[in-house]
Amino acid sequence: MRNYFLEYRHELQRTFTGTSGTPPEWVPRLAEGNDAGYHLPGSAVWAVHGSMSTIVAGIRVLLMQALHPGALAGVYEHSGFKEDPLGRLASTIRWIFTVTYGSTEAAQEATNRVRKLHQRVQGTYIDGNGTPRDYAANNPELLRWVHVTYADSFLAAHRIFGGPIPGGADAYVREWASAGRLMGVEDPPVTETEVRRELDRWYSSGVLRCDERLAETVEFIRTPPLSPLLRPGYRILFAAAVASLEPKYRDLLGLRKARLGPVPLPAITAAKAILAFVHLALGRRGPSELAARRRLERLGRASSRG
Repeated sequence: MRNYFLEYRHELQRTFTGTSGTPPEWVPRLAEGNDAGYHLPGSAVWAVHGSMSTIVAGIRVLLMQALHPGALAGVYEHSGFKEDPLGRLASTIRWIFTVTYGSTEAAQEATNRVRKLHQRVQGTYIDGNGTPRDYAANNPELLRWVHVTYADSFLAAHRIFGGPIPGGADAYVREWASAGRLMGVEDPPVTETEVRRELDRWYSSGVLRCDERLAETVEFIRTPPLSPLLRPGYRILFAAAVASLEPKYRDLLGLRKARLGPVPLPAITAAKAILAFVHLALGRRGPSELAARRRLERLGRASSRG
């Protein structure tokens, strides 16, 4: 049993960061830097991003973001999500955790790295109204869609699978707006109501589109090339992400709620058990948070000496 548990932990680490047994090289560097960064212990962002709910949120946000044909075209035509989906996942996690836990300089450097990669991501797409449009990954409209669907998905998943958020949902949206500004989002939403209003605007605009490319992407998200050890749990977490979607978005994606097991078990209930096991495997605090706390302790000691 111990060997199974250790192997399971290593597969989780390899999936999320590309390494196992030891943190990736960028994690210890979160202990470096000369300021507290954009977010602190006790913040809404630390509460949400330190929760196991982020795993379901990550699946949900991929589904939501794929609904915008411009965002999907950029991923489909320019990223290696099919050839190396776990590498792309690890890169995304690196940016999120660096902005969450790193110093201001580290967060800005990580964001500049992403924006530089985005410079070559451009092309054309057909929107849901049949209108040809140009796209670029650094385009303010697409950046806004990515940011808003991220905030919506992380709040929705945390509401189901996480604990209390200091200051509530609005505090999370307001705090994570800093990440949107770093990426180039102009005047990002700062309340949950604003997030929902913007999503409704996109939905009613007709820009979002369901086509063969979306169906293929959804199927890939449903059955990614994971280790056999992780596949049964992932199937449940995918079903939970689908269950957390608003019905109108599930319909656009061609998905429906699933009930699991010989005696049908609601996906949400099953997912809570899976996340509890993942939490047990990974530990109470992740290495990124621990590195950030070391930086903050060092800065606190230096301040007290001064």
